[in-house]
Amino acid sequence: FSGRLDYLSAPRSARASRGGSAHARTRPVVPVARLVGSLGPSSSSPSSPSSASSASPACSLEGSARRRVGGKRARVVSMPSSSSSSPLGSLRLIQHKHEAFWFYRYLSIVYDHIVNPGHWTQDMRRDALEPANLSAVTETMAVIDVGGGTGFSTTGIVEGGVKASQITMVDQSPHQLAKARVKPQLQGCTIMEGDAEDLPVPSDCFDRYVSCGSIEYWPDPQRGIAEAFRVVKPGALACLVGPVKPTHWLSKFMAEAWMLFPREDEYIAWFTRAGFEDVKLKRIGPSWYRGCRKHGLIMGCSVTGVKPASASGPSTLDLGEKAEETVQESRPKAFNLAASLRTIARVVLGSLAGFYYFLLPVYMWIKNFILPKHIRFD
Repeated sequence: FSGRLDYLSAPRSARASRGGSAHARTRPVVPVARLVGSLGPSSSSPSSPSSASSASPACSLEGSARRRVGGKRARVVSMPSSSSSSPLGSLRLIQHKHEAFWFYRYLSIVYDHIVNPGHWTQDMRRDALEPANLSAVTETMAVIDVGGGTGFSTTGIVEGGVKASQITMVDQSPHQLAKARVKPQLQGCTIMEGDAEDLPVPSDCFDRYVSCGSIEYWPDPQRGIAEAFRVVKPGALACLVGPVKPTHWLSKFMAEAWMLFPREDEYIAWFTRAGFEDVKLKRIGPSWYRGCRKHGLIMGCSVTGVKPASASGPSTLDLGEKAEETVQESRPKAFNLAASLRTIARVVLGSLAGFYYFLLPVYMWIKNFILPKHIRFD
C-alpha cells in the first residue's frame, strides 16, 4: 500500500522569517494548510535535486573531525512539538543514545530476520526510496546513508543503481555495522561510526542524504534534519524514512513508552525549518495492513526535501547545545551504578513496549489472511 502526499516549499515570507535562503485504492492529497498548520500556504518554486552543484569543495572523509561553525561547536535546536511530550517524560524509554546503543546490542543479532520481515520489507524499501531519485545519481556523485544499521537500506540504495563505492554509511552502533560490513553488496562502502545529530563529515559534500528507521532514536529530531541540510550540496536532495504516530489507544501508549513516533506534519515542519524546499511526504506501509495506520507504523512515511541552490553550509536555525552524547563520545567515565541500573531498566521496559510492535504485524497478517480482501482495516 502506498499513497503520495505532496507539499511544496513554504512561501518566501516564511523562509525569510526563519532566516533561510501497495493497496490499489488511491489516497487523496492532503492540503498543506490543513496538515502543516502554522507553516501557512505553499508556493511552487522547487529546486531540481539533479542540479546539485558538482563544484563544491572536495569531500575527503579521512580524519574528518567533528565540525565546527565559526570556530565553535555548532549548537543544537530543541524546537517545540507535541512529539516532545510523553506520559513517561520528555523522551521515550529508547529515545536516548545510550539506551538505543544497548537496545541494538542484542537486536542486531536478529534484526534482519525479525524486524525487516514485519516492518521493512524489500517492496516497502523500494517504495520508500523511489522519491530519492537514485537513478539520477551519476558516477561522480556521493550518497550518505545515516543510521544505516545492518545495511538493509544501504543495499536498497545499491539496488537503486548507486555503486557501493559512492556510499558513506554512518551509524552509532558498532554491532549493527558489523553485520553490514560482511554483506557482499556493500563491499566498497565507506562505513563509519557516528552520530546522526553531529555527523563526522564535511558540509556541502553529498548529492543524496538517506536515513531509514533512525529518527525514532534521535533525542532532537530537528537537529538531525538540520545536519542533513548541512551535509548535502546546494540543490541536492535529502530523503528520510521513519515511523508515524498511532491513534489507537493501546498502540499509542506502547509507542510513547518505546521510541519517537512523529506525526506527519512534524516531519514537514522539521524539514521546512531546517531550510529545505519542495518538501514532500509519501505514505508507505506493509501491504497486509490494507492501508491501516491507526496503530502507527515503524516505517510509515518517506519525506524528501531539496536544499536551495543558493544555500551552502549549515542551516540558519539558532541551535542550542546537543542534548546527548553517544556512548562512544561520553567515554571515559567513572562507573556510576545508579546510572547503569537506570539504563538497564529503560532498555528492558522499552524493549517490552517495543515487543508489542513485533506482535502487531503478526496480528495484522492473520487479520489480512482471514478477512475478505475487499475489507479495509482503517
